[in-house]
Amino acid sequence: MFDKIVPRSEDYAKWYTQVIRQAEMADYTPVRGCMVVRPYGYALWENVKEQLDIRFKETGHQNAAFPLFIPMSFIEKEAEHVEGFKPELAIVTHGGGEKLEEPLAVRPTSETIIGYMYSQWIQSYRDLPVLINQWANVVRWERRTRLFLRTMEFYWQEGHTAHATHAEAEEETLRILDIYTDFAVNEAAIPVIPGRKSESEKFPGALTSYTIEAMMGDKRALQAGTSHDLGQNFSKAFDIQYLDANQKQQHCWTTSWGVSTRIIGAIIMTHGDDQGLVLPPRLAPTQLVIVPIVPKNREDDKQAVMQAVDGICETLGSVRHHVDDRFEYSPGWRFNEWELKGVPLRIEIGPRDLSNQQVVLARRDIPGKDGKTFVPIDNVAETVTQLLDTIQADMLRRATEFRDANTSEAATYDAFKGVVENGFVRARWCGDAACEDQAREETQATIRCIPLEQPGGDGECIVCGKPAGEIAVFARAY
Repeated sequence: MFDKIVPRSEDYAKWYTQVIRQAEMADYTPVRGCMVVRPYGYALWENVKEQLDIRFKETGHQNAAFPLFIPMSFIEKEAEHVEGFKPELAIVTHGGGEKLEEPLAVRPTSETIIGYMYSQWIQSYRDLPVLINQWANVVRWERRTRLFLRTMEFYWQEGHTAHATHAEAEEETLRILDIYTDFAVNEAAIPVIPGRKSESEKFPGALTSYTIEAMMGDKRALQAGTSHDLGQNFSKAFDIQYLDANQKQQHCWTTSWGVSTRIIGAIIMTHGDDQGLVLPPRLAPTQLVIVPIVPKNREDDKQAVMQAVDGICETLGSVRHHVDDRFEYSPGWRFNEWELKGVPLRIEIGPRDLSNQQVVLARRDIPGKDGKTFVPIDNVAETVTQLLDTIQADMLRRATEFRDANTSEAATYDAFKGVVENGFVRARWCGDAACEDQAREETQATIRCIPLEQPGGDGECIVCGKPAGEIAVFARAY
């Protein structure tokens, strides 16, 4: 039997790790800070990849693959970039039993190597735009790690594009932010706030960084995806130039953007409960589990029930389903396992149900009797499809209501300090880094983003009282 999972209210961090390991999503390895993504966790990641990949390709992007090793001289070409990543670099100094002439950085991100390749490929305005994405692993030497949220090696997609004008690059950056927002809301059922990062929080080497920020079940913030307008910083460092229509040499404008396996952590912490995972139907590896229930030594009943199960399976179409016919385990044990794994729907069917020509449908997002209904066997397929849509919508609604209920407005610094540990705080900020630093030092809260949607008008900075035209979202974060 599975170990008892500690309640979220007792130890949220321990709950998170226990759920991941017991649901067989991922596990630790002998290498500190690294993880093994197990088949169930990887199936969820594959569904994430599929939905994002569809969106990328619909907007003209193509997939490619770039090297894992990057010459150290490339990393050092863009000053802000190397300064930001230097503490996290893993560097190879020897290969094939010999010392390398030049050390190689193990890819922390690919702006530099891709920038070099773009400088070789782009010659004319006719070559633009270049819209490339890659699915890859990266390494960042993190000191404090947590499964999915922050590991030394993780999996992600990173898009890199080159454009003729800044306006086109900025349009691309915001287009990707919209894609991330659409994915988070409509596939992961996670309400997010799209916005701009402050200067201190932006990506090293970016002109502007945009983000989607989500509230987790412990009211902390999580950065779920980022999109960066890189300006001409990397194109000048790597000499990415093109000949324009007037036969003049111009530097390209570039972007980069990414979502990682951290999104799996976001799904777990947004929707999970004390029984384990609660997965949104559109991404769940298994959307429906069918659990046949037959008393011991009742072979005739078993045969009849399994025949009915086969008939149900034939009607389910594209619903991702699994039949748990491990009769050596009790029904309760099997129920608990699939609840732990967060499967959105469960069908229970036994001889009595069969005689009544019905099944029991149990929703994972509504535990206990309240989530159970009796459904005629002939209506199972239609009801399952409808319920999966309902569960998806209800999960987004509940997550949105939770975020909104734990978001405060603060007009004074004293009021801000009084509520910042209880979730998100929307407050005006003058844009001065000193005010941002003071709030961070005194409350451990950072500016998660300056939302794209602003109420307008003027007010006073939450910290210094100077005029402030924008609202920022402050929170303690992962």
